[in-house]
Amino acid sequence: MDSSRASDIPPDPGPLAWIDGRLLPASAAVIPVGDAGFVLGATVTEQLRTFRGVPFLPGPHAARFGRSLVTAGIAPAHPIDEIFAAVDAVAAACHAALGGDRGIGAMGIDVGIDLGIVVLATPGDLPAQHGGRGGPPRVVVHAFSLAFASWAEAYTGGVALRTVRTQQVPPACWPADLKCRSRMHYHLADREARAAEPGARALVCHADGRVSETSTANVAIVRGGAILTPPAGDALPGVSLGHLRTLAAAEGIAWREASLGVADVAGADEVLLTSTPSCLLPATRLDGRGIGTGRPGPVYRRLLDAWGRGVGLDIAAQALAHRSAGG
Repeated sequence: MDSSRASDIPPDPGPLAWIDGRLLPASAAVIPVGDAGFVLGATVTEQLRTFRGVPFLPGPHAARFGRSLVTAGIAPAHPIDEIFAAVDAVAAACHAALGGDRGIGAMGIDVGIDLGIVVLATPGDLPAQHGGRGGPPRVVVHAFSLAFASWAEAYTGGVALRTVRTQQVPPACWPADLKCRSRMHYHLADREARAAEPGARALVCHADGRVSETSTANVAIVRGGAILTPPAGDALPGVSLGHLRTLAAAEGIAWREASLGVADVAGADEVLLTSTPSCLLPATRLDGRGIGTGRPGPVYRRLLDAWGRGVGLDIAAQALAHRSAGG
């Protein structure tokens, strides 16, 4: 639709969102309380991030969003290419409204402003709360400033992981490749992890002990110079994890998939966590004990450097500069 084109945005629009084909103020990005996405948590979603205001890896995110829509049986009126054109429009408008490429200046680093971009779709109004009448699916695209301070120190200090009793949802409930908002188990797992160790993240496993992921990141281990990751049936196939695999191939680092247990993580030389906002972080502790040397390792540093070269930005320096500036 014409309203989704960036050229249609008025000058100085302020933060915008795209809701069901219209560009509106971000404050209008709301889901009614009677929507099935709110009542049942029946929401499929993707989150992208920008580098210098440009959405990163939109193609893989769009493809996964399309697969999730099919799995969930949600058929929005707007095709995937229109929805992801709105991603570009919202990113451009919000990036400009927040100051564009203006750097922070910490240590002379021009880090600019970057965003998280969320795409979500719901089945629409739940008939039980609307007199037996449902409604069409809803689609929303909205943006927010990345919370760099939440993970900035982890680039150099690492992430602490804890094993927890809360388990991954079995595939009989929904397949591992469905990217959805039904995440109560992650909430409970992280509460358990933080109770055991403040600031820790949960390492979520299946009932049979196979490692799946954390609440926000895919998990990979480094052993003998090679990277091992859980196969697609064990964890959500992450877009950032796929990009890391491309970087590893370019760096000549071997990669293979294999189901992992907690002992594999504990005995790894390094543990890598990939996610959209932070890209790549090292996990350096598990249940209070160091992983490998207990410090970020050489494979992590090599791949983070490669990621940064590819996007033209020192990823860790950007986060640390924003944290220093209070962003």
